[in-house]
Amino acid sequence: MKKLLKQLLSRTFLMVLAILAQVAVLILMILEFSSYFVGFYAVCTLGSLVAVLWIVNSERNPAYKLAWVIPIMLFPIFGGLFFLLFGTNKSNRKIRRSVKISRQNYRSYLKQDPSVLDEIHSLSRDACAQALYLQRYSCCPVCRNSSSVFLPDGEAKFAALKEELQKAEHFIFLEYFIIQDGVMWDTILSILEKKAKQGVDVRVLYDDMGCLFTLPFRYNRTLEQKGIQCCVFNAFVPFLSTLMNNRDHRKIAVIDGHTAFTGGINLADEYINLYPKHGHWKDASILIRGEAVWNFTVMFLSQWDSVRHITEDFEQYRPHMHHLKPFESDGFVLPYSDNPLDWEAVGENAYLNLINRAERYIFINTPYLILDNEMTTALCNAAKGGIDVRIVTPHIPDKRFVYAVTRANYAALVKSGVKIYEYLPGFNHAKTVVCDDEYAIVGTINFDFRSFYMHFECAAWLYRASSILDIREDFIKTLEVCRRVMLSECRNGKWFERLGSFVLRILSPLL
Repeated sequence: MKKLLKQLLSRTFLMVLAILAQVAVLILMILEFSSYFVGFYAVCTLGSLVAVLWIVNSERNPAYKLAWVIPIMLFPIFGGLFFLLFGTNKSNRKIRRSVKISRQNYRSYLKQDPSVLDEIHSLSRDACAQALYLQRYSCCPVCRNSSSVFLPDGEAKFAALKEELQKAEHFIFLEYFIIQDGVMWDTILSILEKKAKQGVDVRVLYDDMGCLFTLPFRYNRTLEQKGIQCCVFNAFVPFLSTLMNNRDHRKIAVIDGHTAFTGGINLADEYINLYPKHGHWKDASILIRGEAVWNFTVMFLSQWDSVRHITEDFEQYRPHMHHLKPFESDGFVLPYSDNPLDWEAVGENAYLNLINRAERYIFINTPYLILDNEMTTALCNAAKGGIDVRIVTPHIPDKRFVYAVTRANYAALVKSGVKIYEYLPGFNHAKTVVCDDEYAIVGTINFDFRSFYMHFECAAWLYRASSILDIREDFIKTLEVCRRVMLSECRNGKWFERLGSFVLRILSPLL
């Protein structure tokens, strides 16, 4: 009885109850109006028509337009109203302030060294074009005097992160989408508590939606009591609104300004395979040292200051403040961020720039394959042109509906020569792209609409770094435990499965 009462009074249950109540009220209002207002249907239909005209003439992605226009036309009574509630790109003041502050800070603290761009240009115009795009539209510079180490799974990331955290003497910044009690977080938390007592500036920033089911309500207060500063990004409120779509999906760890981590690995035990949540969990991360860490530091502090409503001097956190020796230089490193409110799909375009410029091969790891027309066309054209395009997706899904959408995208790609493989041991959560032994991207950005258009994301673009070959070798090794998806398999499903795939592909931008 106590356990049942605890569940009924839990934050999650109460929020679900509040949302269901709002849905019920909305339906009752529509039914009530339809009973007393003769022109109700005409007004709703007119509203839906206006919504369709607005959508068609907007600058949004064509796939997103189609995904909304079809249901609105099929259900004109409710379509316009639901678009008003869920389809408009509304965002609260806090998030827009976050974007504004980030832009200001990026321009103030992140300056591109022209000599680095000149050096890249002398090596490759294509590489320079990619770096210049990221520098202009994410406001993050490409750096020399930096090195990177590829970490092919959660276990390797956990070991390296523990080691670096224990070395911290001045500050630790952690920004994660998911944190969950368990061996991984408890181990890290004990280190953070110890460091905080030693006078190290320890800060933790987590996404409230990402941790809705994994952390207690107001867990930030618990950390504050331990001497760890903590912020919650975009606190979840139980209202029918698109405001909750803009999540902080980034995974960033910065230690003393000269060492950083990013990648797909959150701070929870399934990421280090301590229990088989979806079979074996395949993931990836990257450790970066040197001047490029400054990009991640500015990303974190900008987000932190916007949530805390403070302004601080970032200069005290620069890489050389606590590392007086010269940094090792191994290729070029460009950590960059993407946000959903600047109307520039930096994350997707960084991938497209690699795909469109590939000369021999492009290998992709992604947990989800929910693509718009631009990405599908780029992948298909690359394969048709003789580029070896390979994509590894999960075999065991974490979300069955999203997995069905992923598989619905197979046929068009496989038909054009793209080789798709499913990771047989379990779930592939890695987000990596490696190209021609010269380029790679490792980060938090999935090949789906949420990562490209809704979430705050980050990644590291690499050019001529030794870790690029490690990323390629890890991909080749992963293929040994994968199953290739054949075209006959995509075509031979039952008629209702194929019909479902068509519908899912159309509606995928809304998922």
